[in-house]
Amino acid sequence: MALDKEQTARTVETRDWTLRYYEAGSGHPLVLLHGSGPGATGWSNFGGNIEALAEHFHVYAVDMPGWGESDAATVDQLDHVDAAIQFLDAMDIPRAAFVGNSMGGQTSLRLATEHPGRISHLVTMGPPVGRMPSLFGAGDGPSEGLKVLIEAYQDPSPQNMRRLVEIMCYDKERFATPELCEARSQAALARPEHLANYVAGLPHGTPLPRWVDPARLRDIAVPTLLIHGRDDRVVPFENSLFLLAHIPDSRLLLLNRCGHWAMIEHAEEFNRVVIDFVRGNPGDA
Repeated sequence: MALDKEQTARTVETRDWTLRYYEAGSGHPLVLLHGSGPGATGWSNFGGNIEALAEHFHVYAVDMPGWGESDAATVDQLDHVDAAIQFLDAMDIPRAAFVGNSMGGQTSLRLATEHPGRISHLVTMGPPVGRMPSLFGAGDGPSEGLKVLIEAYQDPSPQNMRRLVEIMCYDKERFATPELCEARSQAALARPEHLANYVAGLPHGTPLPRWVDPARLRDIAVPTLLIHGRDDRVVPFENSLFLLAHIPDSRLLLLNRCGHWAMIEHAEEFNRVVIDFVRGNPGDA
């Protein structure tokens, strides 16, 4: 019987937060961190991956503060690295592999530089690196995808959610279904405080008021797997090329016909590669 959202949903109280997370499996801990889109949750980002990964690892897909069914957070409270450490502490997890999409990837990068003893493996999918000279990205500020994402926060209608899903994926016919767009819209509208906090925080750095220090990327000592879609219109793949050049023990999987959601568009390959990477590389796994 396939795992479902209700079957895996849990809640934990950390020092500062009430966090929703989705749990399955046993073995080495594997923490999945979602991206920053409206309606994004641990389940919406990783519902197609949890069951396969849980055959090999103890999987935790967390709704971070400001998203999903976790506590609301204003921009001055947004420090997902601290929230992730609080989650590990509350769950009595000394060290875990971290798998982060987009915003979750940036969180995982920061965590690897600031708390190296708490991470065994690092996997990122389409993480932004920060403000750096761009060869392939837009030169007038946010990327095409981020502009649509912000508009969906300001008006999370099914129509805007369709635009968002279409720009996140390469295969629009398969993934931008009316059902998915309606579900994402309802999920976003269910927590209007998340929407309001995001929009209010935009002038002050939402969703990433703190970024990894690029000078510290060379200090990341754990095995690192970078996954990026060649057709990513949200975060250009040059960001992962930059990471590849700076993280010593890293390798890059660049997927053709893939947008910003590698774990959704190429779920079977993503699951296989992550399982092989974590099991096959040195670390406490």
